[in-house]
Amino acid sequence: MRQIRLPHLPSDMEARQSELIDMWYKVGKEAQVKQDKQEIKIKMKNIVIFGAPGSGKGTQSDLMIEHYGLGHISTGDVLRNEIKKGTELGKTAQQFIDNGQLIPDDLMISILASVYDSFGRGHKGVIFDGFPRTIPQAEALKKMLDERGDKVAAMIELDVPEDELMKRLIQRGKDSGRADDNEETIKKRLVVYHSQTQPLIEWYKQEGLHYHINGLGALDRIFGDIKKVIDNI
Repeated sequence: MRQIRLPHLPSDMEARQSELIDMWYKVGKEAQVKQDKQEIKIKMKNIVIFGAPGSGKGTQSDLMIEHYGLGHISTGDVLRNEIKKGTELGKTAQQFIDNGQLIPDDLMISILASVYDSFGRGHKGVIFDGFPRTIPQAEALKKMLDERGDKVAAMIELDVPEDELMKRLIQRGKDSGRADDNEETIKKRLVVYHSQTQPLIEWYKQEGLHYHINGLGALDRIFGDIKKVIDNI
């Protein structure tokens, strides 16, 4: 009698092995997708550059922009630009300025959010220069970024002795002709910094985001210390 060879049917063990292989493949694929998303997040490094007037925030921000390709948001530049363009936010800000009033935190955060969004979703990170200046502003910034699935990666504090700050700002006034860089005005600005802005150091320490940098010395050494922070966050 002629034997008929039936097609091979998988045993229960073989079927189970096949299911396990499919499951491992699916889990591995999901893990890879999750890792890819995490890598994208890691690449976005939002930095708060922090320090007293004259501590070198602008200079170090320029070096970070050049080296890392980060965006830059300076509150002073942003306000002037919004006013110059005649945007609704700019017009509202101008009204407060004309009345000799400070820009309210909610208006300032709205302006910053608009500028932050203009960088798009694929940016490498943004340097926040001159903001936040108070704990409520830091909380508002955290909330704004959280709503976008982002966060501050580090607050980098440039620490410079006050006598050195005075020398730098007085010299800057002589070089640039800035009327607000005189000894009396500088002292007032430093008093405001110590009373209103310096408490942010403790706030960011509690957030686990504070990094202290000695801002006195050669620019290359200071920037080298900053790079160590950014490369390891």
